[in-house]
Amino acid sequence: MRIDAVIFDMDGLMIDTETPVQVCCQAAAADMGLTLDDEFYEMELVGRGWHDCDRALTLKFGTSFSCSEFRHRFQRKWTDHLRDSRIEVKPGFRELFAFLRTQRVPVAVATSTHADDARLSLAAAGVSETFDAFVTGDEVARGKPHPEIYLTAAARLGVAPAACVVLEDSSAGALAASRAGMTTLLVPDGGRVPTSETVNAVFRVVASLHDAKDILSTWMNAR
Repeated sequence: MRIDAVIFDMDGLMIDTETPVQVCCQAAAADMGLTLDDEFYEMELVGRGWHDCDRALTLKFGTSFSCSEFRHRFQRKWTDHLRDSRIEVKPGFRELFAFLRTQRVPVAVATSTHADDARLSLAAAGVSETFDAFVTGDEVARGKPHPEIYLTAAARLGVAPAACVVLEDSSAGALAASRAGMTTLLVPDGGRVPTSETVNAVFRVVASLHDAKDILSTWMNAR
């Protein structure tokens, strides 16, 4: 298998942000007198950008729902969380990143999170690794599961989509990468069960980034 680049999702894949983000979203909704249940959150919001989240929330809560108020309340809670708590790096990320550097494989990030929040989250996690390309949700018109963000990352790296391997934790992100024509390894975050559509779309579902490193190592040694 030709591997010209590896592209990482960020939240829930590189750093352990998905659970605290969900807690902050649910708390923001509760402040507005609304219940944001786990099933809806995981099916409609995880891995998606703000535009798609706004649309899903409006469909759920009605046209009187204020997306701007929700985002403001969430942002305040998330900023407080980053100030008061450290974000953990997901097991295996640093080892996998170091391995890819020794193999001289370009590495990119494609995250639905907007640029300012992405920088804050990585700083809170102590992630100082340098990436060859970094694409955020505010830089694309269509969020995951649309493939635009992954096609943009490949273009910035100057490599063909078919020669990219993507590491994702969410169904929306995995579908985006697969629709971009990329080989996708899914590492579900927090025990979340991927949809059958996602399982059929990805190359393999693995338990951790350690397992992903083993697979990539096998492929690269076979080149």
